[in-house]
Amino acid sequence: MRMERPEARNAIGKEMLQGLQSAIEKVEADATANVVLVASSVPKVFCAGADLKERRLMGPKEVREFVNSLRSTFSSFEALSIPTIAVIEGAAFGGGLELALSCDLRICGENATFSLPETGLAIIPGAGGTQRLPRIAGKSRAKELIFTGRRFDAAEAVTMGVVNYCVPAGEAYKKALELAREINQKGPLAIANG
Repeated sequence: MRMERPEARNAIGKEMLQGLQSAIEKVEADATANVVLVASSVPKVFCAGADLKERRLMGPKEVREFVNSLRSTFSSFEALSIPTIAVIEGAAFGGGLELALSCDLRICGENATFSLPETGLAIIPGAGGTQRLPRIAGKSRAKELIFTGRRFDAAEAVTMGVVNYCVPAGEAYKKALELAREINQKGPLAIANG
């Protein structure tokens, strides 16, 4: 699965959200799918998070509905019965990091940067980051990152367990494919989620 919205740095708006939901449905319906890679076609960015320009045009009710839909979409992604691998080259901010956290495994290039900057906008990470990050990085570290919105680099992401592997820039997809091939050699029931 590749995100491709270069004009908005893969920011997730209504259209992209529908695309993610459609991709999940296709994967669930494809009995031959064994592993899903989530990557970006946009250089130097995985996903910039929610489309804040689009969000400014929404009323409060519409914002709530969008955030709820984003959260349920990421939860559906997390609940897929096959392993998922986020391939992160460049920025994974806000909802982009939350999407990566909803994957089973995360591989990044050494140029990757991460952040949950929502508190700087007087909002909270609403698509599951407040639940997934503590489970992955620990409660105290997650609180620090959420409260401050601080950016962290690939090396720190590995140290915290946010990513499984950090490889030279531009090689994350190659590493993810290697890992997917290794996983693919295992019995489907042995690797099934859930």
